[in-house]
Amino acid sequence: MRLPSHRRAEFSRMQEARRQVQRQLDLIDRQINRRMTALMPKLRSRESSYRRGKDRDGSAFLERYRSHLAALTAERQPEIDALSRKLARQDLAIARFLERHGGCLDGRAA
Repeated sequence: MRLPSHRRAEFSRMQEARRQVQRQLDLIDRQINRRMTALMPKLRSRESSYRRGKDRDGSAFLERYRSHLAALTAERQPEIDALSRKLARQDLAIARFLERHGGCLDGRAA
């Protein structure tokens, strides 16, 4: 027994909606990464001690990097949280749909 065409269409819409939300989350992640990449040259210290034979303090750079990353992420956190909750609801809806109709999606009997 096959799933009626309106159920297949409903399932396709659910999957496409989930893909769009995932794309939005990925876009936010790429935007944050792009901004961090642009900030990296500014985060490097301009210490002259390195030229005098001393090693640079890599931990200071990492601290500045993490601080800026946290600030950029915090700016977008409400949006990230809302999209993550929406994605979780969509995953749950798809799982329930598959529980009810999953055996019919691929043409096998339920």
